[in-house]
Amino acid sequence: MRIAQVAPLIEAVPPRFYGGTERVVSFLTEELVRLGHDVTLFASGDSVSAAQLVPVCPRALRWDAGVRDPIAPHFVMLEQVFRRIAEFDVLHFHLDYLPFSLFSRQPTPFLNTLHGRLDLPELWPMYRATSHVPLVSVSTAQRRPMPWVHWVATVHHGLPERLLTPSAVTPTYLAFLGRIAPEKRVDRAIEIAGRCDLPLKIAAKVDPVDQDYFEDAIRPLMALPHVEFLGEISDTAKAEFLSGALGLLFPGDWPEPFGLAMIEAMACGTPVIAFNHGSVPEVVEHGLTGFVVDNVTEAVNAVDGLAALSRPAVRRRFQERFTAQRMVEGYLAVYDQLTRTDSPRLVGLVGDRESEGAARST
Repeated sequence: MRIAQVAPLIEAVPPRFYGGTERVVSFLTEELVRLGHDVTLFASGDSVSAAQLVPVCPRALRWDAGVRDPIAPHFVMLEQVFRRIAEFDVLHFHLDYLPFSLFSRQPTPFLNTLHGRLDLPELWPMYRATSHVPLVSVSTAQRRPMPWVHWVATVHHGLPERLLTPSAVTPTYLAFLGRIAPEKRVDRAIEIAGRCDLPLKIAAKVDPVDQDYFEDAIRPLMALPHVEFLGEISDTAKAEFLSGALGLLFPGDWPEPFGLAMIEAMACGTPVIAFNHGSVPEVVEHGLTGFVVDNVTEAVNAVDGLAALSRPAVRRRFQERFTAQRMVEGYLAVYDQLTRTDSPRLVGLVGDRESEGAARST
């Protein structure tokens, strides 16, 4: 199959450090190539891929101080894809609603994976105006604010099976991995670790939009004796970082669309303590791969239960549910449905049939 993967330009594919969407696009692209598909990747010029790379801009926009309007390069990319449309059997976008208008006016099948939050009312008029566009969600929870659009599948994210594996280290601390922002609630992680009298290592980025929040609310907490701030870390450092953790704290209080850090921890055999928002009950199996909690006190109590969880079992559940191979199987099913003109609309969950069973038991 001839497939175009169209990635955001903010980060390279894969990203140097943080970058969930671009990282998933990389995993998807490389697995499709491995399976023998003809894949063209539209991305920044510093991307690295076995696919045919179309470099839309010299480097990821995040690292290019000379770019002040990040939207303009994305429209250049859409124009490039449109001009080459006859070369592809299916177009797969990861750009939210940006391609909707243009690509609804041409015959090549296309789909859009939505990677972000959808509970923002200002988004809804755009999605109502283009409610025929085929959309893929990354969790069933992500769909809740917009049940009326044309959802064709849910495909959970996946990692290459050997990208992150358990390291032979003794777990001694709690970990926080990702991004420092108000909705991610690293302050909760600091409180939980403090109440448990355990060290907390924080590997996270700070976006410019969150810099004031970091300086005012979080930096003073970094001075606490149990807190160590590592900044952003690369994939090569994640295995040791996560393997050395008793558990990953995932304390956000927003409708998390997926949460790649949770399955990165699981790949290392590290259980997750996560607050019950968004995708969390679909990803974390309560009492098996971690604990789903509703407040800080429950999280503190859950830390005591981490030692009773089997880290090999956590790793096995990652292999059963969240590998790149399973993710690609889900997307190939969607591609097949979209390219068969006599195919009925495809609904429901594709790629991981166990999400209902993964919810926290009550």
